[in-house]
Amino acid sequence: MRGPGARSQAGQGVSVSETTGRGRRAETVRALVVGAGPAGLMAAEVLSEAGVSVVVADQMPTPARKFLMAGKSGLNLTKVDDGFEGAYGEVSSAFARAVAAFGPQEVMRWAEGLGQEVFVGSTGRVFPVAMKASPLLRAWLGRLDGRGVALRTRWRWAGWRDGRAVFDTPEGPREIDAEITVLAMGGASWRRLGSDGEWSQQLPDAVAPFLPANVGLRVDWSAHMARWHGEPLKGVAFHAGDVTSRGEAVVTTRGLEGGGVYSVSAAVRDGAALTVDLLPDLAPAVVAERLAQQSAKASLATRLRKALRLDGVRAALLHEFGRPLGADLARTIKALPVRHAGVLPMDEAISTAGGLRFDALDGFRLAGHAGVYAAGEMLDWEAPTGGWLITGCLATGRAAALQALAEVSPPDLGAEAGGVSP
Repeated sequence: MRGPGARSQAGQGVSVSETTGRGRRAETVRALVVGAGPAGLMAAEVLSEAGVSVVVADQMPTPARKFLMAGKSGLNLTKVDDGFEGAYGEVSSAFARAVAAFGPQEVMRWAEGLGQEVFVGSTGRVFPVAMKASPLLRAWLGRLDGRGVALRTRWRWAGWRDGRAVFDTPEGPREIDAEITVLAMGGASWRRLGSDGEWSQQLPDAVAPFLPANVGLRVDWSAHMARWHGEPLKGVAFHAGDVTSRGEAVVTTRGLEGGGVYSVSAAVRDGAALTVDLLPDLAPAVVAERLAQQSAKASLATRLRKALRLDGVRAALLHEFGRPLGADLARTIKALPVRHAGVLPMDEAISTAGGLRFDALDGFRLAGHAGVYAAGEMLDWEAPTGGWLITGCLATGRAAALQALAEVSPPDLGAEAGGVSP
């Protein structure tokens, strides 16, 4: 993508048009995308594919930093799952249609179109064969650059002035007058990667409060748990409210982390009690029967190990949360209450709930702001890890751009956008 100094010819969408008061420089552009994460880059892709000139502005020195971080342990692009769309919970009809139109199969074809072969894991999760995000991102940026998309880095959006988007930049204040604007500035976690949520100060009446999502739990461990810090917790089931997760977790110095905990963290955040089933494949009656068959003279550790193969970190958790262990040991093993101090801070969450409310949008267009659309984690939705987050960002970035092309249609733009279909 072209760097900050790049300019298109007048009439192709990017031109320095005037100098406003106090030395502020202003441009007139055809389409402006604010935020260079998955949602913003997908919006830029759809717009540029339609022949529309696009400027992408991002406050960080380089694009898609959170996307790159997500790929460090394997870039989970999407998931092949019959109930995929239902995992997004209560969303607008526009959001639901966006994901239905650009779901797992479309995401896989899109990645392969960028030269990135993908594979489906045993749980249905989809990854690039390369696993990391960087090869895909390089190919994506290369394609956008080939279409003339201009990238402005270290440009922090500061709202609007007289209908123009205002930015704080290393060169001083800049203003952009755009026919189409797509806002895709992310949520409010991982501030160091650019998702700080500060954009919400410009739209206070349209924003639901941010909340941590897909986040670990704080636990004040007793001293005897120190030996288990860093130990994976497998073969258990977490329950909170009506949510159950068979995913794994890790005992950390501060609490519990991992997919198994992330899946129930929203319910815990909202007040549901958390229990863990240490033997989810055994019925309570079977657990009780096997314990009863052990000699009463044997130690508890021996009985647990021989009857149930319950030892290691799972046995440590039983002692941590279950003492004093009473007569109904089987029930405690099957529904062990987890004493915790709440979820970890929002900036440590993988994603956030809250953001632009759907009732402040008409589809993906921001009410009261002609030609302004929003997408990605800026919107008030949450979903589990495992492919839903990236797919949701890609799908809404695409849908916002398509809506913009359909609605903002002066004669010259309409001619450029004529080949696009939802």
